[in-house]
Amino acid sequence: MKVGIVGAGMVGSSAGYALALMGLASEIVFVDQNEALAVAQAEDIAHAVPFMSSTVVNAGSYRDLDGCSVVIIAAGVSQKPGETRLALLERNAAVFRAVLGQVLPVAPDAILLIASNPVDVMTQITVRISNLPPHRVIGSGTILDTARFRSLVGRHLGISPQSVHAYVLGEHGDSEVLAWSSARAGSVPLSSFAAQVGSPLTDDVRANIDDGVRNAAYKIIRGKGSTYYGIGAGLARIIKAIARDERDVLSVSIVTPEVAGVKEVALSIPRVIGAEGVTADLFPDLDESEYTALNRSASILKERADAVVL
Repeated sequence: MKVGIVGAGMVGSSAGYALALMGLASEIVFVDQNEALAVAQAEDIAHAVPFMSSTVVNAGSYRDLDGCSVVIIAAGVSQKPGETRLALLERNAAVFRAVLGQVLPVAPDAILLIASNPVDVMTQITVRISNLPPHRVIGSGTILDTARFRSLVGRHLGISPQSVHAYVLGEHGDSEVLAWSSARAGSVPLSSFAAQVGSPLTDDVRANIDDGVRNAAYKIIRGKGSTYYGIGAGLARIIKAIARDERDVLSVSIVTPEVAGVKEVALSIPRVIGAEGVTADLFPDLDESEYTALNRSASILKERADAVVL
C-alpha cells in the first residue's frame, strides 16, 4: 500500500514514522508547502527504516501521490491572536480546498484520513468540498481519546488497556462523551469487574479518569507545546485496519446521517473499518445522561460546521 501524507509537521511526521516502523506501507510520500521540511522528515524516517521494515520513504509533490490508497491530510493554519474559531475554520477550509484540488486529480480513489483540527468540522468540510462519499473521508476523531480512556481505566484496574473495551464518543474536544455505561473489561461490565478485583469505580475515580482523558492534550501542550506521538500512532492504527481489511471497530469521525437526534454531522462513534473505509456504524447503549451529552456534542459540531462558508 502506498500512503501519502500532506503536511510534514509533527503530526504528519509522527504518523509517517509509526507507519514506517510498523511496515504497514510499501511506500510513504510526504508533501508539504515547505519542501525542505518534507525532505528532512522523509530522510530522517528513512534512516530508521532499516532497523524495522522495508518501507520506502520519500518527499515529493502532489503528482507523486498517484497510486496512493490512503492520503493523510495533516495540513492547516494556526489560530492568530484574537481570531475567532469561525475565522480560523474558514481559513483552514480555504487551505483544504487548495489541498484537495491537487490531491483528488492524482489520487481519486484514495481514502482521505483527516488529522487537522478541529478534526470533526474539518472532516465535514472535506466531504462538502470533495463530494466524496462519507465512508471514504475519515477523521481521526476520538481514536486517541478512546486510547487515553482505556489506558487510565486499565491503570486503575491493574490490567492491560487492550483488555478494556470502552469508547469516547462525539467531538474530539471539550464536549466529548465517555461512554461508561457500555464499557467492559474483557466481557464483564466495568463496574462489576472493578468490584471483583477490589478497585471500585467510585465517583472520584470516574471524575479523575474523565479529567485525565478530557484534559490530556492541555497537559501535554503545557509541557511541550503540542501533541503528536499519540495521534501519529492512532493514524497508523486506522491505516492498519484499511491496509489489511481487518474490519476493526475503531472510534473515528465521519459524516453520519443522524446521531442522538442531530442529522448530517461528523463526529465519532464506534465504526467498522476495512479496505473500503468505514463499512458500518455501531451505536453503543447509553444511559440518559450520556445520550443527552452526545446530543449536545453533536449539536455543537453541527452548528460550527454549518456556519463555515465555503
